[in-house]
Amino acid sequence: MLAALLDLVLPPRCAGCGEPGALVCPLCLEEILREPAPRPPDPAPPDLPECWSATCYDGAARRVLLAYKERGRTALAPLLSAVLAEVAESALAAHAWRPSVDTGRVGAERGGPAGRSAAAARGALPGQIALVPVPSARAASRRRGHDPVGVITSGAAKLLRRRGLPVAAAPMLRQGRRVADQAGLSSTQRAANLRDAFVVVPGRTGTARPSGGRVGAVLLVDDIVTTGATLAEAARAVREAGAEVPLAITVAATPRTRARDRNPAARHAGET
Repeated sequence: MLAALLDLVLPPRCAGCGEPGALVCPLCLEEILREPAPRPPDPAPPDLPECWSATCYDGAARRVLLAYKERGRTALAPLLSAVLAEVAESALAAHAWRPSVDTGRVGAERGGPAGRSAAAARGALPGQIALVPVPSARAASRRRGHDPVGVITSGAAKLLRRRGLPVAAAPMLRQGRRVADQAGLSSTQRAANLRDAFVVVPGRTGTARPSGGRVGAVLLVDDIVTTGATLAEAARAVREAGAEVPLAITVAATPRTRARDRNPAARHAGET
């Protein structure tokens, strides 16, 4: 936690480039919020929700995420929450989902091709939207001194509610068993390592009701998507509990190719 204390007493330096004056300078922020868009892994695991992210996991985005997640710069949480909120709003808008004025529910507009395709694939999206963070291993949370994804999920949900969206953070998942460190594993190995790793905490689904309505759909949240194995396993657990999981959102996505997947040692440290 030394980095967090230094952020309070010393002039801040940009976590993306090291320039003094701000936690993240305008140029690095622009790089991080490059373009919210679908960035699925290739190959994608079966049943992976549509994955949206703000940017690729490189440059300033990678340095900022590592500073927040691994180096104790917890003051970056509000900025990363805002990035996640932008990704969530862009993903929902692309699927033409909006709060209905008369019912307070979220429905699918059918005015354009995107709305028609979303409606055809899923129909209306009733009830509330739950932002469900992918849980960290308890040992990792103890080592870091905080739950990085849980914190920025909660912050993003608050921002989206202020914009009129019926959203709540819903930490309904936990790890049901220990898993091996994912670093250096191929997509196939990661999927095997994570199989049946997550379970829904009994009674936690009720936390996703910011205005008393029922949960209509879940947006999974993680900081980075690499192979998609973690998000696919989280989606399986939530779906088995009876909720729809149409989308997953992350701050960044690791650029992947099938050739690169055959050489897992080439990945950057800190990916999940």
